[in-house]
Amino acid sequence: MSEATLERVLLVEDDRNVRRVAQLALEMVGKMKVCACESGAQALAAVNDFRPQLVLLDVMMPDMDGPAVLKRLREQPDTASIPIVFLTAKVQNEELRQLRALGALDIISKPFDAMTLAQSVNSIWDKRLPG
Repeated sequence: MSEATLERVLLVEDDRNVRRVAQLALEMVGKMKVCACESGAQALAAVNDFRPQLVLLDVMMPDMDGPAVLKRLREQPDTASIPIVFLTAKVQNEELRQLRALGALDIISKPFDAMTLAQSVNSIWDKRLPG
């Protein structure tokens, strides 16, 4: 697996329809391997086996929200440096600032365009590189 190319994405989204659309968009349009999880707990259980290059993480989920999942990922040496991109319908400037302050690489607003989601994720992936 080349670190220059984004190939493996862990998608964490509690809404089944949004999860399906995002997964199809990333797999069919973006040609990525996607591990789709419906909860933060499921994502934490899958992350070490799947070894994603990037996590696409819903902010608002029952039981464990996106920021709590990010915190748990940062606490583990094997997952501490995985880039996190939040998915959220809350796109007020203060909310975006707070999510970035948690360590998110970027934020994608919902609803997103399924035809351009993979391109958006790849653009975010590319900007993580210095220079």
